[in-house]
Amino acid sequence: MTNTLRREVLQLYRNLLFLGRDYPKGADYFRERLKSAFMKNKDVTDPSEIRKLVDRGEFVIKELEALYFLRKYRAIKKRYYEGEH
Repeated sequence: MTNTLRREVLQLYRNLLFLGRDYPKGADYFRERLKSAFMKNKDVTDPSEIRKLVDRGEFVIKELEALYFLRKYRAIKKRYYEGEH
């Protein structure tokens, strides 16, 4: 694995760990799943395959952010519009 790909993989792991703190099922659950996903692909050496996996990880980051924004939106909506229904 080239140095730049290694750096990207490590940065992806750190970003996912950071986002996993607020995961609905808990940070420990998320951390275990994240570690197993990365360990499952630890033997991949083809740079194009690593690039695909990194892109998939970035997609997961976007999905997690959308999940968190939706949860925040629902909490705010519930707080302000609960009495109107």
